[in-house]
Amino acid sequence: MRALVLALVAATALAMPVRADEVTVAVTAIVEHPALDAARDGVKEALAEAGFKEGENLKFLYESAQGNPGTAAQIARQFVGESPNVIVPISTPSAQAVVAATRDIPVVFTAVSDPLGAQLVKDMQKPGGNVTGLSDMSPVADHVALIKEITPNAKTIGFVYNSAEANSVSTLAALKAEAEKAGLEVVESVATKSAEVQGATRALVGRADVIYIPTDNTIVSAFEAAVGVAVEAKVPLYAGDTDSVARGAVAALGFNYFDVGKQTGEIVARVLKGEAPGDIPVRVAAGTDLVINKSAATKMGVELPESIVTRATKVIE
Repeated sequence: MRALVLALVAATALAMPVRADEVTVAVTAIVEHPALDAARDGVKEALAEAGFKEGENLKFLYESAQGNPGTAAQIARQFVGESPNVIVPISTPSAQAVVAATRDIPVVFTAVSDPLGAQLVKDMQKPGGNVTGLSDMSPVADHVALIKEITPNAKTIGFVYNSAEANSVSTLAALKAEAEKAGLEVVESVATKSAEVQGATRALVGRADVIYIPTDNTIVSAFEAAVGVAVEAKVPLYAGDTDSVARGAVAALGFNYFDVGKQTGEIVARVLKGEAPGDIPVRVAAGTDLVINKSAATKMGVELPESIVTRATKVIE
């Protein structure tokens, strides 16, 4: 009976609305890079639109783990100790750390490709407990089609990733399935930390016709190292996130991460206004942008088809 009472108390606490003058939202990311930073800023913007404004009635905390999973776990424990109204982990490693640290404080994750595979929730429609959020599962089939359209003679796709990131392992499986349908082979190369990205990319030279960088936080944090190798070897490099195109990728079809953050912030606002996170279905981010980089294409020996240039939502000269 006592256990039942405690469970009812916990469930009630998760669904209690908070007063607008006492709101604290704690945000953490595994590393700082443009896509994750944009997601963070989008969360803050959506909260402001919902009436929760930093400096007025919102305390907005932010910590980066600087690419270290151990630090991510420390940040998670620190935030739990501070008892914010909601914790927003950005990226799979940060989400796993936060979900492991609390069953009481509402958690709204974002920029997580595979919430089920990462064991953050057991059901996307009915997550239950204190956790919900937003998935940014990459449209891998569209990425393969984009690669085929821009580089039709490619036979092999080089994939640089951190094998310890659950989202990248899921993306690799999806990429292999879609590549096989398109008659392409996937060649893997692993980098477990940012300092290894250059070497892992160089290991693909001569083995891959194009290189594909997924939304892997370790690899994206050192994206310029991969680009340098691709330019030197004249191997076209594609990105899984559109923010990386300005950093030197030929093209990317993906989400605007500021919009991803805004969609996440809308969920956070619902929790702050009294909805239980476990009753809110996990959403898959909406909207895709096609971004191309003409300068990068030239440096990597690629001629962008006019059909691609015409469809692009953003063209970097």
